[in-house]
Amino acid sequence: MKRVTTFLLIFAINGALQAKVDLTTLPTRDTVQLTIYNSADMTLARESRSLTLKEGANALQFSWENTLIDPTSLEMLPKANADAIDIAELVYPPRVRNVGLWNIASEVSGKVPVEITYLTSGLTWRAFYMGTLSADEKTMRLQGYVRVTNNSGEDYENAQVRVIVGKVHLLDEIAELARREYPYGRPGVVGPMPQLPAAPAAAMLRKAARGREVMAMAEMAAPKEIVKEGLSEYFLYTIEGTETIPNGFSKRLQSFDVGGVPVVNLYKYEAERYGDQVMRFLSFKNDTEHKLGETPIPDGTLKVYRGVDDAKHLSYEGQSSFKYIPVGDEVELNLGAVADVVVEPKRMEVKTDNYRFDRNRNVAGWDDIETWKVEVRNTRDVPVKVEIRRNFDSPYWDIARSGSSDGYEKVDLDTVKFTIELAARSQKTFEYTTTMYQGVRTEDWQRRSR
Repeated sequence: MKRVTTFLLIFAINGALQAKVDLTTLPTRDTVQLTIYNSADMTLARESRSLTLKEGANALQFSWENTLIDPTSLEMLPKANADAIDIAELVYPPRVRNVGLWNIASEVSGKVPVEITYLTSGLTWRAFYMGTLSADEKTMRLQGYVRVTNNSGEDYENAQVRVIVGKVHLLDEIAELARREYPYGRPGVVGPMPQLPAAPAAAMLRKAARGREVMAMAEMAAPKEIVKEGLSEYFLYTIEGTETIPNGFSKRLQSFDVGGVPVVNLYKYEAERYGDQVMRFLSFKNDTEHKLGETPIPDGTLKVYRGVDDAKHLSYEGQSSFKYIPVGDEVELNLGAVADVVVEPKRMEVKTDNYRFDRNRNVAGWDDIETWKVEVRNTRDVPVKVEIRRNFDSPYWDIARSGSSDGYEKVDLDTVKFTIELAARSQKTFEYTTTMYQGVRTEDWQRRSR
């Protein structure tokens, strides 16, 4: 397993780099926080470490051989004695990749806690969900998860994980910036490292402010809580606790768990779209009325189950993928074809009538009349609502119905919709007759419809 190798290089600078150098291993991280974006290959890493500084000039060498870090994003901020420590500019040695050297002027000696932040590539996350319907299928327990995959080259131990919902626009990909031979382009003649002056308070304040600006998106959330924060057009989820995510591994983390979410089950039959199959749809709204609505819901896949007995056994009902659901929006999920709700239309009669002739006794118009019988069966142990749509090739039509259909409506110029509600293990039958107007008979239809 590859690990990032990082070294601390502390030495006195007496005007030139020829001074004696003491090379020591950088202390391990005390904490690490990962803020992972799903719309771009980008992660903001925030590490806390303890450095041993001496009074005067110090230099810190930081290397990241096996991971894709954007070197221009590296920042360091002292978390104690900020008025006595100045972290100057970061220098990249020529002809050496994945190495940066910080110059540090310190008025104190001993251990100093610092935070190191950087943007890295290779950490990704995707959302997925589990829905468990109640026995009557009127409510659902909705559980959200994120799967974090680590291909960054680094093992992150006991990391607090935060994920960003929303699209971020990048001028350059982090992985491409990390692969540059020179972080800021090909340099000119590189001179010796300048001697560090004593750190004035104003300079330290400027560095501290810059560091805080970089880390504004990565403020630590309270432990053992799921925190959801609005950040302009973005939303941030803080996953409860900490997790160890080795390089090359994926880990599932729970983001939320909400019970009793009101849902609507609807069965649809539309021969022109679905053939002779009945499709099941599940809908809910991302608002407070439906016990949601705190944040948008990231795009992902929902697997739906139903509790079938007191032993809490589950039956699989179907699954569907969905796009990002903003606060206040409703989503309708297609769970696929079902076999326990059946719609069987049968054409009973076809005829033509009401012929119209021109002055030469040629047929100029007529009516195509069809009578259909539709049988709808529900073999499930719960009531269902079925929507049956019929599409026509022409806007010139009329319809008459009979039987036990609960109603119908003209959806648009060429679509009619029947709505049927059935009790558990029941069936209904209804008939309807369509009249399609052809030729000059469309003019009669238009005059009558004005």
